[in-house]
Amino acid sequence: MPRNDLGEVRRSAAVATFGPGAVVDFRADRATVSAVAAGLEEWDRNFPPSGMVNEQTIREERLEKKLNKRGFRLPPVRDPLKENDEKALVAVRFPTWLQCPQCDRIGRQDMWADEPGRAGRFCPECTRKAPGRKEVYVVPVRFVTACEAGHLDEFPWHMWVDHDAGCTNTKGFLKLVSEQAGLAGLILSCAKCGARKSMDGIFSTRETSRMPACRGLRPWLSVPAETCTHRPRAAQRGASNLYFPVIESALSIPPWSDRLKEAIGMAWELIVGVLPEDRPRQIEILSKTVLAAVLNELEMTPEQFRVEVERRIAAEASIDTENLRLEEYRQFTGGTYVRGIDREFEIRPQAVPDGLKPLLSRLVKATRLREVRAMTGFTRIHPPGDSIAPVAQLSASPLEWLPAVEVRGEGIFIELDSEALADWENRPAVIARASRINDRWIAEWITRHGSEQRPERVITARFLLIHTFAHALMRQLTLDCGYSSTALRERLYVQTGANAMAGLLIYTATTDDDGTLGGLQRQGDPERIDRTVRAAIASQEWCSSDPLCIEDMLSREEDLSLAACHSCVLAPETSCEEFNRFLDRALLIGRPGAPETGYFGSLLRDAPR
Repeated sequence: MPRNDLGEVRRSAAVATFGPGAVVDFRADRATVSAVAAGLEEWDRNFPPSGMVNEQTIREERLEKKLNKRGFRLPPVRDPLKENDEKALVAVRFPTWLQCPQCDRIGRQDMWADEPGRAGRFCPECTRKAPGRKEVYVVPVRFVTACEAGHLDEFPWHMWVDHDAGCTNTKGFLKLVSEQAGLAGLILSCAKCGARKSMDGIFSTRETSRMPACRGLRPWLSVPAETCTHRPRAAQRGASNLYFPVIESALSIPPWSDRLKEAIGMAWELIVGVLPEDRPRQIEILSKTVLAAVLNELEMTPEQFRVEVERRIAAEASIDTENLRLEEYRQFTGGTYVRGIDREFEIRPQAVPDGLKPLLSRLVKATRLREVRAMTGFTRIHPPGDSIAPVAQLSASPLEWLPAVEVRGEGIFIELDSEALADWENRPAVIARASRINDRWIAEWITRHGSEQRPERVITARFLLIHTFAHALMRQLTLDCGYSSTALRERLYVQTGANAMAGLLIYTATTDDDGTLGGLQRQGDPERIDRTVRAAIASQEWCSSDPLCIEDMLSREEDLSLAACHSCVLAPETSCEEFNRFLDRALLIGRPGAPETGYFGSLLRDAPR
């Protein structure tokens, strides 16, 4: 076994849940090892060649231009055809404080015994007492600290126990014993001075203010600590708020969905890197060498290829980097079939069922889709979603590429009727509910960033409606077509003003073959989608938590949703673009005493009883 080999993670997880800077738990032999995934420089060092010359790359022109990158790299994998291939990504042990499960002592990693070639550490005293002297492996401690700027550090154990004056054990072993249930029964103590303190209140604001200043540590990067003004907070090692990946994504749409640029590979840089007047000569030279096989496969002459290259260069110059989704929305609402044998984007417009025409204006089956998801950084404590949230870096210095994965699948696109939507948006009860959530959003922003600023984003009734409708559809589609709840994902197209959008795409979000089985897009047939939409709305009429849920009694004043809970509209966080925020099923069905708040209320009134 290679030295300190920890285990494996799925390729897609390396650009999301377990990306650079994430704390990952591994099982190495019989030992539990917790480590933080190292930065992108390790991808280059362990899987050469570096940069975009690497063979494990993908392209998506629109996303590249928006993020100002030359391309994207897939999470590297070992070559299965090479024996004894010891290439691997790097992870750094974190936390370095470990606990013996038998004697309950906790201490730094260098205070425990180890064996060469093994990642686990063990307690020498308990091992000597064990039958057959079988190693008693220590486990990572439960608590760490993190700050809003993305820094990660050990929990200040010695500060927390508050040693008696004159205690000489300010750097040695402590004991963490669970004497009864809850944090109040978890006691930290020092055997030297007898100091004892429970872990109760470890997550409270009052105790956070007593924490030492953030040291600016980034253990996933080989760089010195940086100055930080944020106050660190205690968190459980596996807490969900310890790592939020910041993902930018784009669908491959015409003219970029034919994958011409990806087929050309690195030769594209040789073509666009010369002056326009020199391109014909450059293409002629390359067509006899590195491009010969590509042109033969594409059945194109050098002149046809040159014309296509010039068209692509002109198209890239016109990409709207501020709003990639507007171009996708126009493709879906164009009203024509888009298909081709080499394309990654194929749609088939369908007739909207008569019973849904007053509410929906367009229905499109997406029989073939390709999405590229690039990770640009991550946040801690708070999820991303506002323009000034601190985003932690994935590498010590900016690189010409970002990590990404590509997903191929299928989906259903639905557009709401613009006239019906405009009438609904102007109802006083609807405006009042949307204002409540938007006011909470502003209050949260002020709490995090200060009263001198206001968020640019406005939470509108249109957005709340379409987002909640997407969740209701996903829940119903998992029943109708057999996909798991984590296999579906929403993509929202919502905007007001000159380039108004009011649509949503439900598509397969898995990176395996399940995303192309055809079960989802088949539900886009008019007669099937009619049943699905009606069933989705009917399922929202009653929640097992009602009447508390529909009366907003389950939501706290600081929550960013109203009538929404796990029994009705909440979805897996991998399926939701907004981390299950900004939801209100009352905008779908209405609420007691105010049925006009429900956009789809007519479907309930017309349903047979």
